[in-house]
Amino acid sequence: MNWKAWIPNSLSLGNLSFGFLSMILASKDYAFVDMPTHQVHLLCGVFIILAALFDGLDGPMARLLKVESALGEQLDSLADLTTFGLAPAFLMYRMYFHSWENEILGFLFPTGMVIALIYPICAAYRLARFNVSHDPNSFTGLPSPIAGIFIAIIPIAFNGNPPLLPPAFATALFLLMAILMVSNIEYSKPQRTVKEKLTFVRVLLFLLILIGLILTLKWNWVMLAVLLLYIFSGIVRAAIDLFQKIRV
Repeated sequence: MNWKAWIPNSLSLGNLSFGFLSMILASKDYAFVDMPTHQVHLLCGVFIILAALFDGLDGPMARLLKVESALGEQLDSLADLTTFGLAPAFLMYRMYFHSWENEILGFLFPTGMVIALIYPICAAYRLARFNVSHDPNSFTGLPSPIAGIFIAIIPIAFNGNPPLLPPAFATALFLLMAILMVSNIEYSKPQRTVKEKLTFVRVLLFLLILIGLILTLKWNWVMLAVLLLYIFSGIVRAAIDLFQKIRV
């Protein structure tokens, strides 16, 4: 293997490492950190977002160094499953679902485990589908990194202070992210859209608006708003397309 290939591959492994560390922290199976549970959940969310930064750099770095490979693609996909499939589901399980049980026919049914399991299953399917069917213009289904970052931002948006979102609402959002990942809703590729419509004036205007929002609000709320805009852009576009087909 070309030694240069280890640079983007190391970024993919950094992605995987932060995702795995998020799960270790969420389990609270450690002795080196002594902090309240809600602060631990906030740190778990931060680790997932740090992992996302590594994920965002490995592909461009591979293209820059001209060392794109099938191995790198598979490594990136496996890292994404860990960070954006398993880690967000485990974080939600620890925040909301770990104590959810229902008695069915005299047996305790682990409802929380089943709900948490739905998300990584959908993420695995989403990543596998992406690996075998690339579309240069758009994504089919919500990208797993977007879904994972959205879950991670929940404890961060509230600064880790309970109460967070109401359990029923949080569960609905969690399942919505899972469903959107395996849906056929088309989402635009931000990097392609930016590249096609990039001008100096637009970049300057975007930066001014972004800086203004961050100064006026908090960065975590700005990130949450951007994520929601992207997530619902696909839903709105799909609804418009469906309405037009019904009218015809």
